[in-house]
Amino acid sequence: MTHETDYWFDLGPIQAIPKRGARTVSLPRREIAVFRTANDEVFALENRCPHKGGPLSDGIVHGRKVACPLHNWIIDLESGAATGADQGCARSFPIKVENDRVFIDMGVAAAP
Repeated sequence: MTHETDYWFDLGPIQAIPKRGARTVSLPRREIAVFRTANDEVFALENRCPHKGGPLSDGIVHGRKVACPLHNWIIDLESGAATGADQGCARSFPIKVENDRVFIDMGVAAAP
């Protein structure tokens, strides 16, 4: 659902994000990791594990989850929540794919 206050920014073609991988978008207040699953689903999370701040974009994507490269915390790509016994959450951001191009809602992503 699109709101009148949404500001969708074109991040480029989906093919620029490796399958089962990520690329990063640097903003003044944060870095966002944009993930692509093997099934071409796309998700965006703040590029910081809720455990020790590890770079989630360097993690291994499996299914709809990513493993933090520092301590192997498993983070759900849709919600940003740690799974299993681990607790914490990486901030997630609205993202969509239209005509094979990836867009992020910069109104939400740029907010503190």
